[in-house]
Amino acid sequence: MSARSDRIAKLKAISKQRILILDGSWGVMIQKRGLDEADYRGERFAHHNGQLKGNNDLLCLTRPDIIADLHDAYYAAGADISETNTFSATTIAQADYEMESAVRDINLAGARIAREVADRWTAKEPDKPRFVAGSIGPLNKMLSMSSDVNDPGARLVTFDEVYQAYREQMIALHEGGVDLFLIETITDTMNCKAAIKAIMDL
Repeated sequence: MSARSDRIAKLKAISKQRILILDGSWGVMIQKRGLDEADYRGERFAHHNGQLKGNNDLLCLTRPDIIADLHDAYYAAGADISETNTFSATTIAQADYEMESAVRDINLAGARIAREVADRWTAKEPDKPRFVAGSIGPLNKMLSMSSDVNDPGARLVTFDEVYQAYREQMIALHEGGVDLFLIETITDTMNCKAAIKAIMDL
């Protein structure tokens, strides 16, 4: 049995015995750090055009120490599962920052950071294994609602484009070592359907 299969088997077994605790808010905890533009840019994106502050997912690449510290804090507080810092790490959402090319790296790094911290806690407390959920958040474009009040049929994206954006994210999160996927805060049912299909196909 592979390490991943073993973890998932434990996750399923434990979930039948008790309620598992998920971590808390990431946005609020990151805001409390008082980060500036330089933190978000790091060396890799020092010369990128446009503002990057507020692109919290990017911190997986530019300030991995902060992301690891937050995972550590949540596991220390008793969380069984901590989610990756990849809430908006899709090509569609990252287009706002012109950071589409960094999406795969963000998801891989986010998963690997969380996996490393989770494994460290599991080794320290084997009776309470820690797990990682790949965070999949909403998009800034919807399939179920028109982008133009004068044209009910208008859409800024197609189902295939949304599906592909989520699929790229899922593959990288999976390669990075997540144990499960967490589709969260998606209010558009068609977007959610595309995300679910991406998971099932993977």
